[in-house]
Amino acid sequence: MTVDASRLEVRLNEPERRFEAEVADGLARADYRMQGSTMRLVHTEVPQHVENRGVAARVVATAIDYARQHGLKVEPVCPYVRAYMRKHPESHDVLADGVKL
Repeated sequence: MTVDASRLEVRLNEPERRFEAEVADGLARADYRMQGSTMRLVHTEVPQHVENRGVAARVVATAIDYARQHGLKVEPVCPYVRAYMRKHPESHDVLADGVKL
């Protein structure tokens, strides 16, 4: 299956507390929990048939951009988000105080 992650429409689903994108036969998502002005990214999930195609990265990047635009900090609880932020130093400006990657 071919997926162009750069063209995915990622949206904020506030009632479900997640960022999500519809993909063929499924939903990619990054779940968050707010703690004051810190967005704790707690879980990332993509359907197995679109793994390793940049889908999770696109969803997480959107969540990080949202945090930046809204003056929030990010605490990467999810191992995938921690790894993503480690690989993308441009995301460190929103890293919550005291968090080590």
